[in-house]
Amino acid sequence: MGVIPLSDASRRPSRFAAVTATIIAVNVVVFLIELAGGDTFVTTWSLHPADIVAGRHLITILTSMFMHGSWSHILGNMVFLWAFGPEMEDLMTPRRYLVFYLLGGLAATAAQVAADPSSTVPNLGASGAIAAVMGAFIVTYPHDRIRSLLVIFIFVRMSYIPAVLLIGVWFLLQLLNLGAIAPQQASGGVAYAAHVGGFIFGAVTARLFEGRRLAGAAVIS
Repeated sequence: MGVIPLSDASRRPSRFAAVTATIIAVNVVVFLIELAGGDTFVTTWSLHPADIVAGRHLITILTSMFMHGSWSHILGNMVFLWAFGPEMEDLMTPRRYLVFYLLGGLAATAAQVAADPSSTVPNLGASGAIAAVMGAFIVTYPHDRIRSLLVIFIFVRMSYIPAVLLIGVWFLLQLLNLGAIAPQQASGGVAYAAHVGGFIFGAVTARLFEGRRLAGAAVIS
């Protein structure tokens, strides 16, 4: 069984989520460059915890946040970002949201490096920063209903799941897998510590990045 979040069914952003859309576009462009550059490009620009500890290739803290290991990897991450990002961008204001997103990715990287500082396994992907967005969302809008696709074997149906349940279960799964790194071929890994670190950063700092709340006009039934 799988759940694919699509959008917030409880509210509508007051403006187009330009920063979220731009982040998605950058991720797509970088992924296309990866496909053209091959393994050499991936190895050069993905993050290796041991290098960061040694003070080498620090630029990969940023570049790895916009890289992905496969089509399914980038599609999954971008779907999650579009499901939760627009509402947080609308609340925080675009500039604050961009800073929040990048700091969330940095916090996620710090958590993964701290969990396995000697690792030479390539790490790449936007999921740490997206986890920060999800952490902020569950604190800010826990009771919003998330329009989601519920996939059970070959059966697919639309469902509306409370954010606190959908994101809460996701976070619990990350905790259960904490410390494990599942290789994704030779191009990188899935770092659960990064997910947990990004999520905690988002949950703890969400209120600090909030802009002026709009009077309940955005809430819909």
